[in-house]
Amino acid sequence: MSVDIGSRLRHLRIAHKLSQRELAKRTGVPNSTISLIESNASNPSVGALKRILDGIPIGLAEFFAFEPERPRKAFYAAEELVEIGKGAISYKQVGENLFGRSLQMLKECYQPGADTGKIPLVHEGEEGGIVLSGRLEVTVDDERRILGPGDAYYFESRRPHRFRCVGPVPCEVISACTPPTF
Repeated sequence: MSVDIGSRLRHLRIAHKLSQRELAKRTGVPNSTISLIESNASNPSVGALKRILDGIPIGLAEFFAFEPERPRKAFYAAEELVEIGKGAISYKQVGENLFGRSLQMLKECYQPGADTGKIPLVHEGEEGGIVLSGRLEVTVDDERRILGPGDAYYFESRRPHRFRCVGPVPCEVISACTPPTF
């Protein structure tokens, strides 16, 4: 049986009204490590997980026994979308809690020149999106395309990929990924 440690940790941190930075300060575990764990890009050792959980505070047994209720809310006003991005890239997520969900929906906004980074993203799952406005350069493996309004992408997320806003105006995208990545 597989346990989604990242989603479980994210859910409990948010339920205790803690930012990743605040939890990092409380535990002495770097913010970047907590971010990697929550995105399931890194599996913590038992010792590291215990240190992080002490900052919430919750014990290991309680952490693994915890089963939150599945979200029942079906509709979200624009102001209820949860900002999970930072800097020049905004990621507004549908729903605060992704624990137990199979799909993550985002409204993304890339400011001119914004880029997901020189190092391509790689993770499990699939993702797709439709450009609403602006122009988005999408690189998947060695293939690169510039997408405009109405254009779309869909690929397996284990293929190295990168996103960059090209042009003088922000680029807006509606995207989905499964399983939830952020």
